[in-house]
Amino acid sequence: MLKTELDAYKIFVLTYFPGKLGYRLRYHYYSKRFARCGKHVSFSPSCIIRGEQNITIGDYVGFGLYNYLYAGIEKDDVKIQIGNNVSFNSNVMLNADIGGNIRIGDNVLIGPNVVLRTANHAFSRRDIFIKQQGHTAGPIHIGDDVWIAANVVIVADVTIGNGAIVAAGAVVTKNVDDYSIVAGVPARKIGNR
Repeated sequence: MLKTELDAYKIFVLTYFPGKLGYRLRYHYYSKRFARCGKHVSFSPSCIIRGEQNITIGDYVGFGLYNYLYAGIEKDDVKIQIGNNVSFNSNVMLNADIGGNIRIGDNVLIGPNVVLRTANHAFSRRDIFIKQQGHTAGPIHIGDDVWIAANVVIVADVTIGNGAIVAAGAVVTKNVDDYSIVAGVPARKIGNR
């Protein structure tokens, strides 16, 4: 019990430690715990990461304030895979802890308040409460050279093609073709690059 408490305090201090030293400490700590962590990866203060052993990160990746990465607690297959030269703005959530996996390609921009979640609540039965019906899960794959703007939600079983743009506020429930621009709820194609 004491070890668990001490570990919790250590993570808390590490998570919120300010300045350049904080960035270095977070990189040093997390780089040894990820399945793979590239070089020049920066973790802003307040990043919350669970299931590091199920996450791979490429080179030149930046995580903004209040980013959340959940990849399960138990050692499992890689659930979150992030390519090279990827930028996360603030308050981004990558959640692959219940099932499915998230794969993000190279040279991707992800705006603030974006949610990628590989699971959703099952709700087909009316005779039991939704919260008792478990979850459905599937993968989320994002290609190379993609821009996901602010406040986007991407659900399970979605592939976003290379060079695509997802406009602010979109809810992506279906695949997005290469070099397409999508917007709306649910997201629909509005043009090409």
